[in-house]
Amino acid sequence: MTAEAFSHPILSLEDARDFEAALFQADPVLEWDAMNRAGRSIAAAIRRDAAEIGGLGCAPRILVLAGKGNNAGDALIAAQALLELIPGALCDVLFVFGPRALRPLSLRAWQEISIAHPGRVRSLDTRDLVSSFDLCIGGIFGYQFRPPLTDSVRAAIAAAAALTIRFRVAVDLPSGIGEPGAFRADFTYATGSVKAPSVGCANSGRLRYLDLGFFGNPAVARFAADGEDRVILPCALDPLRGFRPASSDKRSLGHLAIIGGSARYPGSVLMATLAALRSGVGLVTSLVPESLVPAFAAQAPEAMWIGLPETADGDLAAAGLPRVLAGTGRATAITVGPGLGKGAETHGLVMELVRASAVPLVIDADGLQPDVVRSGRAPRVLTPHAGELERISAGLDLVALARDLPHAVVVAKGPVTRVCSGESVYHSLCGGPVLSRGGSGDLLAGIVGGLLAQAPGDPLGAACRAVLWHGMAADCLARAHGQAAVRTTEVLDFLAPALRESAVCPSC
Repeated sequence: MTAEAFSHPILSLEDARDFEAALFQADPVLEWDAMNRAGRSIAAAIRRDAAEIGGLGCAPRILVLAGKGNNAGDALIAAQALLELIPGALCDVLFVFGPRALRPLSLRAWQEISIAHPGRVRSLDTRDLVSSFDLCIGGIFGYQFRPPLTDSVRAAIAAAAALTIRFRVAVDLPSGIGEPGAFRADFTYATGSVKAPSVGCANSGRLRYLDLGFFGNPAVARFAADGEDRVILPCALDPLRGFRPASSDKRSLGHLAIIGGSARYPGSVLMATLAALRSGVGLVTSLVPESLVPAFAAQAPEAMWIGLPETADGDLAAAGLPRVLAGTGRATAITVGPGLGKGAETHGLVMELVRASAVPLVIDADGLQPDVVRSGRAPRVLTPHAGELERISAGLDLVALARDLPHAVVVAKGPVTRVCSGESVYHSLCGGPVLSRGGSGDLLAGIVGGLLAQAPGDPLGAACRAVLWHGMAADCLARAHGQAAVRTTEVLDFLAPALRESAVCPSC
């Protein structure tokens, strides 16, 4: 499966207009069908993501901020779906331009929710916004917005922002995006396509892509393959969901070697090993300071543990290089870096390993040094966080860095993790603050390595699958236990549930 097959383009606002014009051909029947799918997908995603804060409750109060056009219609249909699903829910609608300004399809959505739920829906104005709400759905503007925000719209958004609201949602784009006073969301649900301004925008909160099947329409085929920026789809994990060959054995499912650990950072390499063991790889060999082997072997007996000589500071000593080369000799991929430390002898050992490797590598953490990532000829996946990216980039942006590093795929970790091999940039919209913990990168390094060992000829695919799987597992963890009172390694317990989710996943 190529990366284009498991991703969709992220559209500029101009392309989004052209995309929907080609898709709907100004046919109100097609537009109404799409509006219903969008609204009901938003409602399902709201219920799903609200689990992170304990759900919406049995009698939630919902506030809809409605503009004139399709965003208002999407928001109203989402609210109607929630009223159907939660009998005790009540909905207040603030028509920012007044109900008479509604365009035909949005007016139809308002009429339908009013008729279907009399007594549970009411229209109000900013003077009535005196209560708290469980949910606010912002649907004032979409991609048709033209700045600036008027004073009246800014006042309506500010009035809602001043309320106590547990969960704030933007439909497609935060209303007024890019302008002072724009709507600020906890989650933004991009319906049908992802629009570029919402990616990495603080007002978007956590961005989710709700795939409505638009890109399968031949009328928009020219958009599907275009785009330097793309979003990774849950179907990227389909190769991991299916049956494995009945003749499989441990040697046919890849062999990952992991090199890392130090007296100062002992846990990182253990977490990478534990993650690799959950990746589906057949064999894992971990090479660590010899003093760590007894404790680590007791915690992860499935791995093969090889002890390496240590310096006086507890780092890997240069004398261990022959043992490293022998221990990695049968590996189909190597992960190097977790918990490594920055000692001179360790640095030299890693340089020699990378230079000598004939199999693809994952280079993480303290392995991410400018000279290391440019050594050798083996394909490699680099997994830097923002500080490490700055250290190895020499001022280059992500695409230029990937082009500057031959045979490299760069995984730039962040709230929206980006994967690049020098051409397109693939964005993972899964994961969230639950990953803002020490050790989450070590888990990712182990998962990337395990997937790379199983598919050593596809570093880009392994990297994209790993970041998506890692993020989906984190989402599952947060929905089960919240964001605060969890441990990093608990993400591993949700890799299997994440893998079994439908390929049409509202959380992504």
